[in-house]
Amino acid sequence: MPTLWIDADACPRHAREVIVRAAERTQTPTRFVANHRLPLPPSAWVSALAVPGGFDAADDAIVDRVAPGDLVVTADLPLAEAALAREAEVITNRGEALTRDSIRAQVQMRDFMETLRASGEHTGGPKPYGDVERRTFANALDRWLTRAQQRR
Repeated sequence: MPTLWIDADACPRHAREVIVRAAERTQTPTRFVANHRLPLPPSAWVSALAVPGGFDAADDAIVDRVAPGDLVVTADLPLAEAALAREAEVITNRGEALTRDSIRAQVQMRDFMETLRASGEHTGGPKPYGDVERRTFANALDRWLTRAQQRR
């Protein structure tokens, strides 16, 4: 059975709630990985892995454990690239699928925006995480879970 791997350090609370409900409903092994303790409900399907603090410690823990066919939920592009290289699937906590093809454009845009910010340009940040983002994420997660159950 594929596993859900959640880069929990930056995962919004609303997305965590969607993930926990979906994991329970579909009985999918789900691991939240962070460098701090996470408040999660008791569950046979959902667990937290607290890693020591340190640069990319949670990312490294996910990459070390992810297997082909697993799903990684992250907005961290280097983690997404590493997970894709291990033949996992990746979606952001906003429901955007990241593939080997699409991630190149994401990395280029991130680098471009970083250059703009370094030159003093005010670029703003990401949109707030609201109902639309939550719904889009829930739909993307449900599509992956449906495919995973069909492969069982």
